Amino acid sequence: MFSLRVYGLLINEQKQVLVSDEKIRGGLYTKFPGGGLEFGEGTRDCLKREFMEEMSLDVAIGDHIYTTDYFQMSAFNPSQQIISIYYFAHALEDIKVPLRNRPFDFDQAQLELYDKTQNIETFRFINWVDLGEHSVTLPIDKIVVGLIKNHPGFQ
Repeated sequence: MFSLRVYGLLINEQKQVLVSDEKIRGGLYTKFPGGGLEFGEGTRDCLKREFMEEMSLDVAIGDHIYTTDYFQMSAFNPSQQIISIYYFAHALEDIKVPLRNRPFDFDQAQLELYDKTQNIETFRFINWVDLGEHSVTLPIDKIVVGLIKNHPGFQ
């Protein structure tokens, strides 16, 4: 069984990259915003929907960055293979959700929600110079960080 995931790299004018810090089923993960492709949806539409659901943020989807080209088992379901697709994303409006300065800086309301849903998230920007494979948790995200950090257009 396959799980198709779509993620966006949103880089602001200060050359900072947006990440999501999430607590999922007891684990802590720093990843790029995005999520699962739903039936009947294209990959770009999926990413636009995910940004809207997670951040109430309207985005334009830019160039394709990477699609998983090796076997990656799901961290949450060992019977699933993950295929992740990454695009650049550009905010079409100001970000309305609170942005945090520290990883996993959940507030009390989020922690109470976690008790019911087992999934909460916050968002923050990482300065380009500080971004490295150590900045994200998921193995495919680490590859994408390496790709964009080594791309001549981003030096």
